[in-house]
Amino acid sequence: MKLLKSRVSLSIVTIAVVLLVLVGLLVTAAFAGGLALAPYLTPQVRAAGQAVYADQPQNAARLPAGDSEVLAAYEQALIDIYQNAAPSVVSIRVTQKIEGNDTTVDPFGFPFGPFFSEPQTPRQRYSHGLGSGFVWDKEGHIVTNYHVVRDATDIEVVFMDGSTFQAELLGTDPDADLAVIKIDRPASELHPLPLGDSDALQPGQITVAIGNPFGQEFTMTSGIVSAVGRIIRSGNSPFSIPEVIQTDAPINPGNSGGPLLNRRGEVVGINTMIISRSGASAGIGFAVPINIAKKVVPTLIQGESYEYAWLGITGQTLVPEVADIMDLPPDTKGALVIAVANGSPADKAGLKGSSKTLTIDGQEYQFGGDVITAINGQPVEDMDDLITYLVEETKPGDKVKLDVIHENGKTETITVELGKRPSAEELQQQ
Repeated sequence: MKLLKSRVSLSIVTIAVVLLVLVGLLVTAAFAGGLALAPYLTPQVRAAGQAVYADQPQNAARLPAGDSEVLAAYEQALIDIYQNAAPSVVSIRVTQKIEGNDTTVDPFGFPFGPFFSEPQTPRQRYSHGLGSGFVWDKEGHIVTNYHVVRDATDIEVVFMDGSTFQAELLGTDPDADLAVIKIDRPASELHPLPLGDSDALQPGQITVAIGNPFGQEFTMTSGIVSAVGRIIRSGNSPFSIPEVIQTDAPINPGNSGGPLLNRRGEVVGINTMIISRSGASAGIGFAVPINIAKKVVPTLIQGESYEYAWLGITGQTLVPEVADIMDLPPDTKGALVIAVANGSPADKAGLKGSSKTLTIDGQEYQFGGDVITAINGQPVEDMDDLITYLVEETKPGDKVKLDVIHENGKTETITVELGKRPSAEELQQQ
């Protein structure tokens, strides 16, 4: 019995020794593993002997030195852009009067009328809006969108430092969705943003938008130039804005009128609208090119209206199906004239619009009008080319030469004296 107890005690001792040996091996392995992992730890962690926990950004510490430097430089560039530009960006608060009758409601929620014979009286109502803008010059001129200040009875400008000023509306351009307002602030406290060259933009270049989306003042978002040369309707007139910049930098309600900046912090566009079914950013935003603003804004500062050249046609890009219908060579490109405004320069020059329609595979095509293939010797491959040339290269009173293919297939060069673009109201009266 004593022998059995001795053997049991010896076995327990043996097991304990084995466990101690295994623990020692594990400690040694852990120490060795720590040495092996040491090159992947940050110098600060290695030097301090700190533990690295699962919720810490360990992956960032494993970036190659070159990549870390590039990322740090990119972050610093964004920080610099914001710090330099944000003090020149403003939040614009507007009050707009809404005309119309408003039914008076009694304390119980029943409108006066069914139970009372008192006449309804007109009641003034007001709405409030929010947008963005930026300092244009040392004289206190601020540029924003037309739709931000449209019909405003009161305009208030707020800077990043909290300074608030009442603003005066100097001029608007509904066609380009631009407006200029003015505040009274010392020149020493105003820092105009540098202007870039929107014609030099290329898809892929970095863009930064600063504004007040959803009332969140002085918010910065970033992205890239998604596309250039877009044509969009301003939403304020029947005319289109050419060379519009498309960006995926998130732009939301409240960003309107704020600057779109390049990586050097130069204004290359003025954020104006988004394509979205929800009303929030869907990843496609548009900015009026700064090169158009460079032409328009000085005129608005003088209290005058900017005058655009007017040809007086409605058109669309010639598509292969229509070219085939019109027996034109399949490689023919140009702008198909759909309609000509009465008394317009195009009408006086004898241009003809489309007069026929044909349905092919459920798609209706208009044809039979003149096709403009060049203007002043510059090829017109689509309707966008024609619009862009007229806006950027001409003014009212200029004479331009149009290369035209008529419905019968004959070609002709027509000289047209351009007029002054009419307002939406004037167009409706024609």
